[in-house]
Amino acid sequence: MESKSVEQHLLTLLIENPKASIGEIAEQADVSRPTAQKYIRKLEDDGAIVGYSVELNPKKLDHQSIAFVGIDVKSESYVAVTKELQELDELMALYTATGDHMLMAELQAPGNDELNRIISQDILSIEGVTAACPTVLHERIV
Repeated sequence: MESKSVEQHLLTLLIENPKASIGEIAEQADVSRPTAQKYIRKLEDDGAIVGYSVELNPKKLDHQSIAFVGIDVKSESYVAVTKELQELDELMALYTATGDHMLMAELQAPGNDELNRIISQDILSIEGVTAACPTVLHERIV
């Protein structure tokens, strides 16, 4: 199998089951464990895999709230704002975006009051942020 197709196959298996062990992934991809480990490490080193995470259903968590927040930023402040946002403990992910907002931040906090505090006091107080528009998630369907 060509190296790009091996990488893609391993990546597909990892996306389908991020909890799978290297051995399970290697077996499903029909490659040796060291080969699977080598390709996965390469994908991590190249930045194709940027991290591993747990997907949450807010409805099943006691007093946990998750929100996507569209953030608008002055162009000249973009780099400084993204660096400052990355310092927030409640930040789960930060994306560049097209559409209504320049950035989309995924936040998790212990309740809506805490989410509101983070948005109003932490995010909106960052110099260069012009707007923060939250969407609070209620229940994960799929």
